[in-house]
Amino acid sequence: MKLLSIALALAGLTLVNCAGVYKQRFLEQYNKIHNENNGYFSKEGVPYHAVETLIIEACDHGHQTTSEAYSYYIWLEAMNGAISGNFSSFNVAWKNMEDYIIPSHTSQPNTDLYNPKNPATYAPAMDTPEQWPTSLEPGVPVGEDPLFQELQTTYDTYDVYALHWLLDVDNTYGFGDSQGTCSGGPSVKKPSFINNYGRGPSENVWMAIPSGICEAFKYGSKTGFSGIYSKGNPVPNWKFSVAPDADARAILGAFWASRWATEKGELSQITDTLAKASKLGDYLRYAMFEKYFKRVGNCIDPYKCPGGHDRESAHYLLSWHVGWGGSVSRNGGYAWRVADATVHFGYQNPLAAYALSQEPTLKPKSPTAAQDWAASLERQLEFYEYVQSAEGAFGGGVVNSWKDRYDTPPDDIASSTFHGMFYDWQPGGHNPPSTRWFGMQPWSTDRLAQYYYVTGDKKAKAILDKWVSWVISEITFEGDNYKLPNSLEWSGVPPNVHVKVADYGSGIGPAAATARTLSYYAAKSGNKAAKQVAKKLLDGMWKLYRTNLGVSSEEQPDYDHFQDKVYVPPGWSGVYPNGDVLNSSSTFLSIRSFYKKDPQWHKIEARLNGGPAPTFTYHRFWDQSEVALAMGAYGLLFNE
Repeated sequence: MKLLSIALALAGLTLVNCAGVYKQRFLEQYNKIHNENNGYFSKEGVPYHAVETLIIEACDHGHQTTSEAYSYYIWLEAMNGAISGNFSSFNVAWKNMEDYIIPSHTSQPNTDLYNPKNPATYAPAMDTPEQWPTSLEPGVPVGEDPLFQELQTTYDTYDVYALHWLLDVDNTYGFGDSQGTCSGGPSVKKPSFINNYGRGPSENVWMAIPSGICEAFKYGSKTGFSGIYSKGNPVPNWKFSVAPDADARAILGAFWASRWATEKGELSQITDTLAKASKLGDYLRYAMFEKYFKRVGNCIDPYKCPGGHDRESAHYLLSWHVGWGGSVSRNGGYAWRVADATVHFGYQNPLAAYALSQEPTLKPKSPTAAQDWAASLERQLEFYEYVQSAEGAFGGGVVNSWKDRYDTPPDDIASSTFHGMFYDWQPGGHNPPSTRWFGMQPWSTDRLAQYYYVTGDKKAKAILDKWVSWVISEITFEGDNYKLPNSLEWSGVPPNVHVKVADYGSGIGPAAATARTLSYYAAKSGNKAAKQVAKKLLDGMWKLYRTNLGVSSEEQPDYDHFQDKVYVPPGWSGVYPNGDVLNSSSTFLSIRSFYKKDPQWHKIEARLNGGPAPTFTYHRFWDQSEVALAMGAYGLLFNE
């Protein structure tokens, strides 16, 4: 047995040595991510947002996870199949995603009570904490849901098949909303669904009040946490929220798994999983529609803008959000669904749209799905052209509902629309504005470059030519050190949008995504400068920033907000499962007392006592996956 083990090890070593430098790097990075001693996965096999627990970003704890992390996991396993020839881990990843972050039938009670002619009740967003919570306005016209009946007939279910965006993997908060369990409490030792936002685009993570997805009124106040988000007399309820870019990225991973498995004669390994990816794409069409299914285009005044019929409510882009929910019991029961009137360029995915409209293994079963995705592909390319700045970067997005309450936009905005939708340089997250972060640029442009690589689409190439020229001009090298944009400043409205780089950095994830974007573009166009810059970025991060756990550099995040107050409506008070009290005096830290036991808490404590700003070295799952995927893509494309 020992001799056999040695022989297998030598055979594996030979495979790696024959793989080429960049494929070897992929395998080294992949193995670090999968080393159980490195802490990237929970005992259930769920990918954590980060190895480290003290990290405040879109989620507020490192051992939460996001649909984003899962989508990278799917893509990572697809590429592992391309390089190793074994696609079984791709199936395992999708099964794990179904088990833990795609809500099961038991987590979606009473979906059969949904009325597609009245999908949801309008609730306007408010600008300041003092205006929270908002009231529902039942008199505002909403449109009809044109997808429901088709999906119900196709899949014989009233449920939604989509990824909830946020999971408390270790049940740190203690809500205990695992699959099929409502408010199970701290004793639940399984990943727990949670929500973190719900009060409009001005809310940020330091203001957010986490809650479970299922309100049995066991925690919080006598009506749970509902009174923080809306007025009225709620009944026990549940709700899920989708980040469409993540679902689309999972489908992108499935597309490549299909292509690579076909090349290796292993497609039969993954056909069942590809059918699930196809189903995910069928339901992802909700991201193409207006929030309340109102008519798209010049939609001003919630009472005057009419509801849409059929595709009148379709903008055909990937929106910021999709949500659905309902009551826990049938007594006074209900169910609802919403899409979104807000569209960010950073969420678009032309390759996923192409796959769902053209790829035989991924075309969804519903009769109109492929044509919807074909329309989406065309609209996405047009959208990139619309938001592209004079310099080449992409700026912001569009909204069908100004200020998320159908206000009248300023004259300069109203005079230049995209299919009647209004330009917004900071759609979605306003605090901080998501378009300022450079990482959004390669995240989205990479998907455009992959689409161009697969199809040779001339329109995509023209858009990419301009972006690539801009980004290469903004990247500098000094030996192995590299600098690329970190944050951006924006001005103007289409067709005269302008961008300036505010500051530069060496962020690992954005650099890897940029390198991969340039790699796909260079492989199809033959652009030598793009290939050279991609190679130098990959070589620089590999030489300078490798750690025992992956590839990472030291950073100094803005963590001066632990004592910031969170807004709670006057007179409201409640209690978290662990006993933390929530009221108008609460701070970010006071409702997260678990942080005082974190192994890195001493850094924050020293800062609170007047010390220097702390530094951290993080190993985010998406960051580390970006590195592996960029190395692997370069190796596969150029055989180096």
